[in-house]
Amino acid sequence: MPATAFLVDGAFFLARYRKVWGDRDPNDARTVAKTVFGMALEHLKVLDRPREALYRIFFYDCPPLERTLVKPVSGDNVDFGRTGAAAFRRELHDQLRRQRKMALRLGRLSERGEWQLRRGAFQQLREGTLAWDELGDEHFEPEMRQTQVDMKIGIDIAALAYKKQVDQIILVAGDADFIPAAKLARYEGIDFILDPMWQGIAPDLHEHIDGLQSVCPRPY
Repeated sequence: MPATAFLVDGAFFLARYRKVWGDRDPNDARTVAKTVFGMALEHLKVLDRPREALYRIFFYDCPPLERTLVKPVSGDNVDFGRTGAAAFRRELHDQLRRQRKMALRLGRLSERGEWQLRRGAFQQLREGTLAWDELGDEHFEPEMRQTQVDMKIGIDIAALAYKKQVDQIILVAGDADFIPAAKLARYEGIDFILDPMWQGIAPDLHEHIDGLQSVCPRPY
């Protein structure tokens, strides 16, 4: 029987979620978790495969930051573990664990305890609509990056391919980090489909996938 694995880069999915489903509350963890499952089923429908063909959904993310940092301008303390963003991430992970056919893969959030200028603030400074002496705490964000997530995605793709557990992989992602794993999967005979949720991709990425398919609503 044909089997399809559905892999989701969580950080990318959540960033696109706000643009794709503008009518939904992006802080409603239960709805977000159900949307992930719904996307997997929609892909199967488009590919004319039965629901039983869904092997598993793999969702890759990181736990929220659980540290207290000193704000760069005011000097006030902020406990990131008590923020709304952290509460949402914890609830989302809990809701995902409750979903059928779901495997939650968590990496690590690496942070140095330093702050960096937000991209929007940097652009305002360049345009002259914001002066340096007008910068406040709201113009900065903690310097963080995900670790182990790309590695976990690559390992899972390799395992699925080598063990012949599926004949098709659908990856929801937006960058080119997956290319080595995709090439391996295709070499092993896996039908590899990329879902960038209507985000544009580099032209040369097409040669490393077997299909490009977005099933979510197309944002204007």
